[in-house]
Amino acid sequence: MMAKTANMTATTGATARLDADWLREGELARILALLDCDGEAARVVGGAVRNTLLGEPLGDIDIATTAVPPEVVRRVEAAGLKAVPTGIEHGTITVVANGHPFEVTTLREDVETDGRRAKVVFGRDWRRDAERRDFTMNALFLTRDGVVHDFVGGLADVADRRVRFIGDAATRIAEDYLRILRFFRFHAAYGHGGLPDAAGLHACIVARAGLDTLSRERVRMELLKLMLARHAVPALAVMAETGLIEMVLGGVPLLASLSNLIKLEAALSLPPAAARRLAALGVLVTEDAERLRQRLRLTNAEFERLAAMGESWWRIVAGLNEQAACALLYRLGPEKYLDRVLLAWSRAPEGAADPHWRALATLPARWRAPGFPLRAADFMARGVEKGPALGTAMRAAEEAWIAAGFPLDAKALAQIAEVAIAGGSPQ
Repeated sequence: MMAKTANMTATTGATARLDADWLREGELARILALLDCDGEAARVVGGAVRNTLLGEPLGDIDIATTAVPPEVVRRVEAAGLKAVPTGIEHGTITVVANGHPFEVTTLREDVETDGRRAKVVFGRDWRRDAERRDFTMNALFLTRDGVVHDFVGGLADVADRRVRFIGDAATRIAEDYLRILRFFRFHAAYGHGGLPDAAGLHACIVARAGLDTLSRERVRMELLKLMLARHAVPALAVMAETGLIEMVLGGVPLLASLSNLIKLEAALSLPPAAARRLAALGVLVTEDAERLRQRLRLTNAEFERLAAMGESWWRIVAGLNEQAACALLYRLGPEKYLDRVLLAWSRAPEGAADPHWRALATLPARWRAPGFPLRAADFMARGVEKGPALGTAMRAAEEAWIAAGFPLDAKALAQIAEVAIAGGSPQ
């Protein structure tokens, strides 16, 4: 769902008027009407409000309410909607309406934190709930009649595209050390592209040892989101200057490679890929992929993609002939081929406009690798028995077929098969 441009008119105090069509449409309006009545109140909170003000894609819509979880469940189920207790110990119920999920969370106050999780009590004070959140721009509440309530200075920070911790930055970070990474991720996504807020940066540096207490899965999720942010490179550059990104990666970041790769994605109109960008930032050799798998608890698919990119990427150069490129595309498949070409290009002296690199990168769009046409039966019909000899002959034939330029005519295939069985080289 995309946010429409919002018309905001400032009013007195810490409020503003926001004209957003999505607030009055569909299932969201229905859920707000259920929860915002009979002594209880409900407001949209967080990312949906922030993104609408910034003119960014809307994303998920979260709701804050004074109603306690059992009352939320009672009301939505009475209306025929589904209530899923996805985080009921923290007051969160996921309400599913017409297939669309909405997180509904009771107002809370933290009573105890250890840097990774918090114990909370439910409350009815909107200001106290706002003050326990991370950044000012994430603590804006929107009523269903279009009034934004700001208790922490978030409206001014949205206007300035400034990511700032609520209250004392050190206190907010001590509540959850993941906020160090979130600070840079939000600055990269929603900030102005310059240096981050000085007080927040200082607090992140002082508290950096807390990163070691976090689960690797949570770190992975934040880092991959950061890879996709608009100003990822300058944010990562600040993290590198302060020693923070090395703590996450366990190695030296390759910022120039990442910067170049992002430019190549744009030049080729490719959608950004977080894993590909992570490889540009942190994979020089295949062992780096294994290190990142351990440090970030990468999925098997993510690790395999990084490892494939790190495998002999330096052998790909601007002058690589098309036959060799076709052979590589055949062996790797389109995705891994493109990944490796882009990684090599991001580390080459030629720029994004180089025609030779562009030809290599666009090969999968121009040429589709055929399947190897010879089968085991073709070799068995020529007297090769099942077993190691059959596998050896087929592998030799496939290599000869690739070297010959992927011929498909029967005469050429017959010659390739005969030579492979004889153990010789095609003439």
